[in-house]
Formats: sequence, C-alpha cells, structure tokens
Amino acid sequence: MPRVSLQFSRLSALARRAFGNARCHPWFLGATQRASLQFSRLSVLARRAFENPRRHPWLLGGMGSVALLGMVTASAIVLHVDSAPEPVQTVLEQLVPLAVVPLDSGVAEFTHEERVLRSDTLSSLISRLGINDPEVLAFLSHDSDASIVARQLRPGKTVTAKTGGDGRLNTLYFPLNGKDAMLVVERRDGKLTASEKTMHLATQIHVSSGEIVFSLFGATDTAGIPDVIATQLAEIFGSDIDFHRDLRKGDKFFVVFELLTHNGQYVRSGRILAAEFVNNNEIYQAYWFQPKNGRAGYYSSDGKNLRKTFLRSPLEFSRVTTGFSNARFHPVLRITRPHRGVDYGAPTGTRIRAVADGTVAFAGWQSGYGNLVVLKHQGRYSTAYGHMNGFAPEIRKGARVIQGDTIGFVGQTGLATGPHVHYEFRVDGRQINPMAVSLPDAVPLNSDQLARFRIASGPARAQLDLARQARRMASIE
Repeated sequence: MPRVSLQFSRLSALARRAFGNARCHPWFLGATQRASLQFSRLSVLARRAFENPRRHPWLLGGMGSVALLGMVTASAIVLHVDSAPEPVQTVLEQLVPLAVVPLDSGVAEFTHEERVLRSDTLSSLISRLGINDPEVLAFLSHDSDASIVARQLRPGKTVTAKTGGDGRLNTLYFPLNGKDAMLVVERRDGKLTASEKTMHLATQIHVSSGEIVFSLFGATDTAGIPDVIATQLAEIFGSDIDFHRDLRKGDKFFVVFELLTHNGQYVRSGRILAAEFVNNNEIYQAYWFQPKNGRAGYYSSDGKNLRKTFLRSPLEFSRVTTGFSNARFHPVLRITRPHRGVDYGAPTGTRIRAVADGTVAFAGWQSGYGNLVVLKHQGRYSTAYGHMNGFAPEIRKGARVIQGDTIGFVGQTGLATGPHVHYEFRVDGRQINPMAVSLPDAVPLNSDQLARFRIASGPARAQLDLARQARRMASIE
C-alpha cells in the first residue's frame, strides 16, 4: 500500500509541475481549467480511497492505470487554447409575482360548451354547462323571452355558457331555430336579462360517409351527420331510390355538405354540395349547381337534371297504408269500391308538401276527403291531398306553390280511420296510379351550361374521391 501511494504522489507532482510550467512542456500548451478541475477531483477521490482502502477495494491494484489514463486524457484535451477564459457576467432579473385570483371572487370566468342530447331537460343541460345558479332555472322557466330555450332543446344544438368560479351565470348563448340569431341571457346590474342577437355565420365544408345497417337515419347518426342532411339525401335521390323499400344492408353513401357556424360553434346545417349513394351496387351521384339564368338544383355526374317535374310522394318519410286499387273494401263505409289514390300513413301534424310547381285550384272541405287541397300543374296534370289536419297559412285558391312547399299537415278528417294523407295523381281530371306513371323529367342543361357545370363541380368531385379513399382505408384497417 505505501508503494502505490508513493507512485500516485509522484504522478500527482509530475502533473502539477507540468500544469504549473506549461511553457517548458509545449505538448501541454492550451491546458484548460476544465481538465485541471477533472484531475483535481480524481486526486481527491484517490486519496480518500487510499486513506480507507477497505471502503473502495475496486480502486486497489488499478490506481496506477487510472492516474496514467488521467494524464493521457489531459494531454488529449488540452491542446488549442492559450487565451484567458471568457469573463462571466452575472445578470439579475426581478420577477413580478403573479396575482392569485380566488375561484369564488367573481373575477375568474369559465366557458362551457355542451351539445343538447336527446334525453336532455332544461335542468340537466344547465347542470352539464357547469351552472350552479338556482336563479337561472327559474328565469328560463318563467321569463316570457327566455322560456323559448325549453321549447327549442333540439338534439345536436351547441349551447355556450360563461360562469364565474362559483358557478354563477354570466352569459348564456342559445341558437334559435329557423333563424340566424341567438338568445343571449346575461347578468346586468345583478339581474338576468334575455335578448335576441343576430349571428354572423361562417360556412365550413364537411365530408362524411356512412353505411346502411338498418335505416338511413341510423346510418347518418352513426356517422355524425345532422338529420337535416339525411333528409336532403332522401329528397335528392328519392326519385331513383325508395328509401322505405329499396335500401339494402351494406349500401354506402358519401356526402359533401355545409355547416354554418358562429364563432366556431355549430349553428345549423346548410345544403348538400355533392353526394353519392350506392344502392344495391347501383351508383347514383348528385352535384349542386346554379345555372346562369336558371334554377339551381342537383345534377348527375353527366349533367342530367335530377329534379323531376313531380316528386313520388307528398311526404318526406312515410309508409304506404293503402295502395291504388279498382276494388278495395272501405273500412268506414264497409263496402267494396275503387280506391283511386295512395294513402301514406304518418303522425298527425306531419308536413305535406307540393309534389310539383303549381297553383292552388281548391282548398277546403269536401265530403269524404275532409280537408282537401287540389293543385293545378303545367299541362294536363293535377294532384289532390285529402284528410288534412289543417292547411299551411298561405294556402288559398289562386296561390302559387313551388315543389316541396308545405301545403298542409297530416290528419284524419273526413272518412278516415287513422292519420294519413290520401294522395291522387290526375291526368285530364282522371285519377291514375302515381306509383306506376312515368313522370316527366325537368329541363336538362344546354351545351353552355353543361361546360360550366363540369368546371364548377370539379372541387366537389375531388372531395367525394377523398371520402371514398378514406372509407377504403378505414375498411382495410
């Protein structure tokens, strides 16, 4: 042990001599303070080990090699620096302490956003918005302006609330149905007030797809597509696809549509810009287009007008309860007689739409038909709608209607055993089967319009392609 200690002392002395007189040893020129410090630490560690070798047995027998390695390391590192080290400048910065705002001070404000659920009540929605304020529920229930919130809890609607840290309401934003406005409930001078404010809407383009399992609405719900867009899908392709009888499990659809937002929040759906429906391996496509000096509508990929002169049904969604027949047993009169129309069953109050552009030829009560509307269309055609619960406000003799306009509501007036609409399609005043008649197409695009259509529909075609690719990738994964 004394021999190893002596050798280490000699090595230490040699190293100090070399560092102390670097000019005498040019191979040590450029020695840095960092290397010297490392060597000094190694020396201290070695001395401690030699003072108590039992604590550090791993150092015994190898210290000569370590010391030599330290010398070699020093000679490798200390090479190119012969100038004084850079001066170190100390900078002191005084930090301003952050003010801590208690949550119950009324200064802190939190923003909550919630979508209205199908199961929501006014109370449950307020709770999920983080509002802990009994005054709010009472105000929304009894104030004449604010009570519209409870009547318009439509699923999917986004409601925003700003509250203090204690849950007290500061401001509530509630989009109103059927208009680009919102109800704003806010606290002013300690009291809650309600007012209607116009919203400045921005348009966002969304691309989505789905697959039929049971029904169209079930598939669109799964895909997160609003019901308004699902209804538009049925209207666009309704002349080619019977959405009650023709849908197949595995049918697919791709849709590009508008969403209207206010400050980034969803307000309502816009129109479909492009759609594709694959029904029983048959592909149907539609693109929204506004012809110059023409009526906007949907066209197929080759420019064919998808708008038929007549819709197949006066209801958006319904079921046929009684078809066209020459001999049908009447459930009220208890006799067999012809049934010269088609009955569509639906809940009372369901809107009835005009199947084509026309003029109201009759609107009133007519024996077994109950409340009846007769529309006169272009040429030889007319249509009749019976058993209505009531008429739309503007429906009167001589009034003009556009295809799809609401003309009345489903009821069971006249000789009817349940709520439905009795629909007749007439040619020269004679009833014929609307399910079997060949309906005329709308006016097609001319050559100039077709060229513009192909250019205008380009972006929508590309978006539909992206939707197909995304669905294929999802199915592979």
